[in-house]
Amino acid sequence: MYLNKVFLYGNLTRDPELKALPSGSNVANFGMATNRTYKDKNGQKQETTEFHNVVAFGRTAEVIAQYVKKGRPIFVEGRITTRSWEGKEDGKKQYRTEIIVENFQFGADSKGGAGTTTSPNESHEQPAPKDADEIKYPDEEINPEDIPF
Repeated sequence: MYLNKVFLYGNLTRDPELKALPSGSNVANFGMATNRTYKDKNGQKQETTEFHNVVAFGRTAEVIAQYVKKGRPIFVEGRITTRSWEGKEDGKKQYRTEIIVENFQFGADSKGGAGTTTSPNESHEQPAPKDADEIKYPDEEINPEDIPF
């Protein structure tokens, strides 16, 4: 069995670029940066940054392009792929390694709120209650003996 699975949590390095394919499907390209903190052989804390090329298709591409902008955090689940082509100017073979998004979650906002989960065929968004008074709780007490488990 073989496995090609990628999990990344980082910030966008540029706004997603949304385009339409000849088939009519949408594709979004964007960059992500992830950090790794470690201690070197002298015990000094070091940090390295990796940059990733990310591609999303279909409804996922539309949602990412609409709601996520440069600098915002995002969690991406997908697969890694490398594509190649002949260079236009010199004819040399060019390569680009990319992460193809299968699922994603918006990262926590600046207020510390949780993100929203989505997959290629769905988008879940629930508006927060406008006022705490709108939430109605039952007046009766719950008896622990009434719980069936």
